[in-house]
Amino acid sequence: MPTKRTIYTVLRSPFINKKSREQFQTKIHKRIVDIVNSTPKTVESLMKLDLPAGVDIEIRG
Repeated sequence: MPTKRTIYTVLRSPFINKKSREQFQTKIHKRIVDIVNSTPKTVESLMKLDLPAGVDIEIRG
């Protein structure tokens, strides 16, 4: 899946120097994992995974 990129451009100075700008970006990476012939134990172990902050898992039936 493509990486979603959002770019934010802000002025460095609140008063003058409009040409001086700074850019920040956020990137969202998505991956798809297909599990064939999953058992209830497999689904349960995926639900109990300890994931770091900002990482989410979605299980579709």
